[in-house]
Amino acid sequence: NTFNPVFGKIISYTISTALLVANAYYIVVIANIIYLTYFSGFIGFGNNTHVLSNALNNNLLQLIISVSVLGLVLIIVLQGLKKGIERISKIFVPFFGLVMIYLLFHVLSLPEAIDKLLIFLKPDFGQITIKNVFAAMGQAFFSLTLGGTILVVYGSYLKKTESIPKVAILSGLGDLSASILVSLILVPAILIFGLNIEEGHTLLFSTLPVLFEQMPAGRIIGTFFLFSLTLIAFLSSTAAVQYLSTTIYNNSKLNFKKSVIIIGAFDLLLIIPCAFFGDIIPILDLVFGSGMQVLGSCLAIVSLCWFIGKKVTIFQIFGKNQTRFSPYLFNWIKWLIPTALILTLCLYIIDNIL
Repeated sequence: NTFNPVFGKIISYTISTALLVANAYYIVVIANIIYLTYFSGFIGFGNNTHVLSNALNNNLLQLIISVSVLGLVLIIVLQGLKKGIERISKIFVPFFGLVMIYLLFHVLSLPEAIDKLLIFLKPDFGQITIKNVFAAMGQAFFSLTLGGTILVVYGSYLKKTESIPKVAILSGLGDLSASILVSLILVPAILIFGLNIEEGHTLLFSTLPVLFEQMPAGRIIGTFFLFSLTLIAFLSSTAAVQYLSTTIYNNSKLNFKKSVIIIGAFDLLLIIPCAFFGDIIPILDLVFGSGMQVLGSCLAIVSLCWFIGKKVTIFQIFGKNQTRFSPYLFNWIKWLIPTALILTLCLYIIDNIL
């Protein structure tokens, strides 16, 4: 409400709605990954790709799995922050890291792996387009759960003695490390076996099954990879529901349990069309997963720096640990970051219109 009580709530609920929609189609994607994990572990890809394709196109099956995922997410959120998200995070995140490190060593031991890795790491600046930059920014904001000012809610749980710059840097480095690890595993392996790396969002459900089929011990490796990916994706959805429920709880007279149930009901309604009309997911992802995440982050920064003010903002960020560089960082956040976000968003819109 830093703009004014009315306009502030409009912005808050607009961004929350965007996150609600994003979480709905995201849960359907998680449902697909869960089935992919089951298929890898208990059936095996082999010559069964047509069976897998039929299952992934079984809308009712995907809806049942999606609703089950949503139900489990709601149960975790109802346990509270410490007994819910924090507890499962301490298990899921280390497990994901260990699996990724193991897979990295395995992939790099494959013939020609180092050569393919060097090809992947060689920069090609011709691939830097407005559309790619915009999509990358949206993915970064989504993976950091930044869009919709979700970190503002989690920030309220931090101790007053906690260093916000330190937490921000560690969060960014953690997200970047996970992304690099996955890229270093998948891209060289895909290049080694001559598969199509340009399939976009369908790569997980079409290229990867073929990749795991061809890799030595691919069934075991693929199952562990998909299982760890499921855990991290589930954790992201849980964070989104936590934020949305907290938003309703803080802005109404409802208790937290009823707030969680309301979010669950809305997500359920949105999951149904996503499960039965999967072709709309890429469109929703571009609008709500990329566009609204960028816009939401921009509004959060503007709200903080332009309406709360320099003195309060610097104190909120640095506390008593202010340095002579603090004002320069404030100006960076106030001017350069919103300008870059808005410019990228506008150029993306122009690029698609023209």
